[in-house]
Amino acid sequence: MGGWYTEAEHAALAQVLAEMPSWTDQYTRRHQEEFEKAFAAYTGAGFAVSVNSGGVALDLAMTCLDAEPGAEVISCAINFPGTHLAVLGAGFRLVLAEPDPHTLNLDPDEIARRMTPRTTAVLVTHMNGQPADLVAIESETTSRAAALGIGPPRIVVDAARAAGATTPLGPVGSGGWLTMFSFHRKKLMTTLGEGGMLTTDCEATAHRIRQLRSFGLGQTLGSSHRMTEFQAAVGSVQLKRLDTMNDQRIALARERTRLLTGTPGLHTPGERAGYRHVYYLYNVLLDAALPAGTRDRLRDALREEHAIGTVIANPPTYRVHPLIAKATAGQWPLPVAEDVASRLLCPALHPLMSPEDNTRTAEALTTWLRTAGAA
Repeated sequence: MGGWYTEAEHAALAQVLAEMPSWTDQYTRRHQEEFEKAFAAYTGAGFAVSVNSGGVALDLAMTCLDAEPGAEVISCAINFPGTHLAVLGAGFRLVLAEPDPHTLNLDPDEIARRMTPRTTAVLVTHMNGQPADLVAIESETTSRAAALGIGPPRIVVDAARAAGATTPLGPVGSGGWLTMFSFHRKKLMTTLGEGGMLTTDCEATAHRIRQLRSFGLGQTLGSSHRMTEFQAAVGSVQLKRLDTMNDQRIALARERTRLLTGTPGLHTPGERAGYRHVYYLYNVLLDAALPAGTRDRLRDALREEHAIGTVIANPPTYRVHPLIAKATAGQWPLPVAEDVASRLLCPALHPLMSPEDNTRTAEALTTWLRTAGAA
């Protein structure tokens, strides 16, 4: 996971340091403004507002919903816990939904089952770089809202793992009401280890976020959630390199899929027409017919025999975080999410991985499943 820095990022840092005034208060945010303008143009969004982390971006998105405590937010159970903690932290009721087992994203059909008159938002995650079907999700949301006699809930998008991905609507960041991005050190692009961005076509919402991130701008409550000039300068460089970094990642992922095709008991990630999957993680699913525990045995073998790291991204959040479990008691277990999580595995992938290491990873998976996995 993660991007990397070049001499261009080092030069950007040196430039910001040289520009820093020593004895004046005329400190500007030129690099922040330039980064935001470039990011809005890249995603096709009307506005982009930078913040100091992806987690803060999610928190601010929930605040901007302006809903009463107890309002409901629907989100896929297969997720990073921080996504759901933002919902709970805002005082909303988290409503868990099943994933599409092929994409790990929210199943659009789940919206009709989960939406009620109290639903204020649908929180959609582009899981592991695979963009969700926002067209179908927005259609189902609008249709169900009409049947319930309410206005359509807002679509909030978690694109922490999908910078540079595209959908039939355009680049990720241009669909939905509000989209958040993370620039954590593990993400597809990074701003010195932390950082985030929110994109929207709503000018009022963009202004509200700017208030919230900067002590209310003298007009309302707020705190300090600004991105530094150093982060923004590096972000501008990383954004220019994002497509190249993603292209290298995608090429490795596609070659791995080619090498793994036909491996018994293994399902590789797919790519849908009109979508650009950026493979933040390369996730495979083991066949449901394999004995229980096969995934964990495979994971151990990859680590111990081949020094190949893996992650499980992600189990249902109620299985890994006690506060989420408590807040959603009575909603689970969710059979599709639990089944997918029991068969899910993400072997290491990075744009700088050598072709030889990528081949070695695929061969280790194939060999184990053809021998020990079949036992």
